[in-house]
Amino acid sequence: MTGVLTAAGALLGLLRDQTLAHLFGADGSTDAFLVAWTVPEFASTLLIEDGMALVLVPAFSMALARRARGAHTGADPVRALVRTSLPRLGLALAALSVLVIAAAPLLVDLLAPGLPDPGLAVDCTRLTATCLLSFGLSGYCGAALRAHGRFLVPAAIYVAYNTGIITAMFVLGGHWGVRSAAAGVAVGGLLMVVVQAPSLWRRLRDVPPPGRPPQDPSTPSTPHAQGTPHAPGAAAGARLAGGALIASVLLFGVFRQSQVLIERFLGSSLPAGAISHLNYAQKVAQMPMVLSLMLCTVTFPVVARALADGDTDTARRRVERDLTLAATVVLFGVAALVACAPALVALLFQRGAFTADDTAATAGVMRVYALGLLGHTLVGALVRSYFSAGRATWYPLAAMVLGAVVTAVLGALAVGPHGVRGIAAANAVGISLTAVLLLCGTGERNVPVRRRRIALQLARTVLAAGCAAGAGTLCAAWAEGPRAAVGGSGGALFAVLAASLTVAAVFALALRLLGGLPGHEDGTPPSGRPAAPRAPHARTDRARTDPARPDGHRAARAVRTLRSVTRTRKGTDAR
Repeated sequence: MTGVLTAAGALLGLLRDQTLAHLFGADGSTDAFLVAWTVPEFASTLLIEDGMALVLVPAFSMALARRARGAHTGADPVRALVRTSLPRLGLALAALSVLVIAAAPLLVDLLAPGLPDPGLAVDCTRLTATCLLSFGLSGYCGAALRAHGRFLVPAAIYVAYNTGIITAMFVLGGHWGVRSAAAGVAVGGLLMVVVQAPSLWRRLRDVPPPGRPPQDPSTPSTPHAQGTPHAPGAAAGARLAGGALIASVLLFGVFRQSQVLIERFLGSSLPAGAISHLNYAQKVAQMPMVLSLMLCTVTFPVVARALADGDTDTARRRVERDLTLAATVVLFGVAALVACAPALVALLFQRGAFTADDTAATAGVMRVYALGLLGHTLVGALVRSYFSAGRATWYPLAAMVLGAVVTAVLGALAVGPHGVRGIAAANAVGISLTAVLLLCGTGERNVPVRRRRIALQLARTVLAAGCAAGAGTLCAAWAEGPRAAVGGSGGALFAVLAASLTVAAVFALALRLLGGLPGHEDGTPPSGRPAAPRAPHARTDRARTDPARPDGHRAARAVRTLRSVTRTRKGTDAR
């Protein structure tokens, strides 16, 4: 059910973009809204996905582990964590929302200095600034619920969010224009909090009794209890580590999202509609990435709890399996996007104010942007392994800063001769570099994954995706004739189905031939259950007596003789 709600939220996000394209097209007004859309994009990354989750899921996991061990006196650790963190967070986010509303004109000038209608962008920015508070509260609730093992309600937040935006555009679009979409962001953010707050309240209200009495401070602490606030000086150390952890996570999220700022800044100098083409291409191309990272979102609390309990081996196996499965899903999506981009964009957007020229421009950008989806997915999956232990680390930030610098430099060089496709290519190169650095940096201080094995598995999957993309592109070219004959959405649908089925068949066949099917890289069958252990010397009777083996006949005779002697002795004993 969690997967269904996540997929429903992603599909509603696609419907949101379709509604925006149908009602307002791809022109200067949508460019103005998309500049304001930078605020919720930043807020979702920092306050819902990367920032808040990477800080709070390990914190709540540790509090739950202390509660389960009974390593607390008096107040429940989970309730104490909420009392000390939630009020301060709410006040800080409310102040930040007010600051963004007041500084909206300056912010628009910084983000898109060449925008044709900055006044419209300022109005939209002030409406979307309210999401800083609502997204922060929603991210807090979601992180707490996931740490408790409750994934269903957090998976529903984007269903509520996108429903609010779509409804606002249809209800208010005739009077407010594209400002209605910005008002929908404010309404949708409030709905995200309303959906989760009751469930979190029930979790906090029902507190189980301690599992065992607190440990005597005079006795030596166990590995699980080390670093708890009962140790001398642990409280100050925890505060210091907490501040460093929050700073490292938030700065990582800022620089990761800075790629969007770079794209909007460079795109503002291009003709009207360029930012919109890039946005529509990104939203469609990111669908496979969203689905692939859904697994990592669900298993992140499992990894954090395993590290809190000192079980590094379980955390390693889980991270390796997540990397393999996420890469397989996203690379299949990349192959499908490259193969059928023009037909897919026409099927999704080409109606109303969205013209055939917009379709061609968006499809071209989508094919280039799709090349960086594996990098985006690996960054999203790997960064969780760095922060799962709840310790501050600055290596992910350094890798992300280097990737952002590469994106900015290459984008500035490529935007002139190649336009919006040059921006998308710079994005792909920068994020791929960050992914490589994060994979190379895994080790004992986070989750020690086997890098060489993961790299080999990724290489096989990339090769299979390349074969599938080539076959799908040929099929899409063949389908252009029937598509033109049928015309409209029906022809585009036929082309998309033909190319997608070809990609799926070739991708599965290539994976099987290359030995890259997920689930076998660690001796684990696709069912997810580990194979039954067997001693290296254990062999079946059939293997020992196989005549095809060099000594098979002699071994078979020896076994038969031994069985005959055993039966004779049993008969003698019976007599």
